[in-house]
Amino acid sequence: MNRTPRITNRVILTLLGLFMTALGLHGLLLAAVPSYAAGWRGLADRVGAAFTRLLEDTTLEGQRDSWLWIVVSVVMIVLVLLMVWWMAVQGQGKTGIFAREFREEGTRGIVELSSAVPEQTLKAALAGRPDLVTVSVTSWSVPRHDAGLRVKVQPRLGAAPYRIAEDIASLVVDMDAILGAAGPVVIHLATGARTRMSRAERVR
Repeated sequence: MNRTPRITNRVILTLLGLFMTALGLHGLLLAAVPSYAAGWRGLADRVGAAFTRLLEDTTLEGQRDSWLWIVVSVVMIVLVLLMVWWMAVQGQGKTGIFAREFREEGTRGIVELSSAVPEQTLKAALAGRPDLVTVSVTSWSVPRHDAGLRVKVQPRLGAAPYRIAEDIASLVVDMDAILGAAGPVVIHLATGARTRMSRAERVR
């Protein structure tokens, strides 16, 4: 339901991790292998000299600096804009409207049901259960529906996940009947440190 580009994020993190690993290995070789350090210094000198010649060759007459710096500035601006776009697309899909209906009979208009209604309803129904550590309910926009729900719970150690999922599904069916609106529901049973460390009497 979340439209975060997970594959793109993983590719970027993988490439960044490989780059940092290679950079760290390069630093270790410079410090530990004299022949590698000498070869790197020679390569760095040759690359530096070639770059200096390139700057001199691309400097226009009457100018002090190369026009390549303008290109570098444009590339950096584009990279910054791409980073802003990348941050903006994270976590997209949340919505504040759970259902919307246009009524033509009687008083005409649009009737909207806030996403806070099903979210708070399910949270209240699941609050106080001794077999749950945390409960989180969020609404997401989905194709061909007004919205859907994502119910994320953390069962306590020893609780029956299948029973918890059945109870949540039953609550969702009852809620849909009361609200008169329904959408897809994702039930996420999460685990973590709080699951392992939290205990309740007779949960096992």
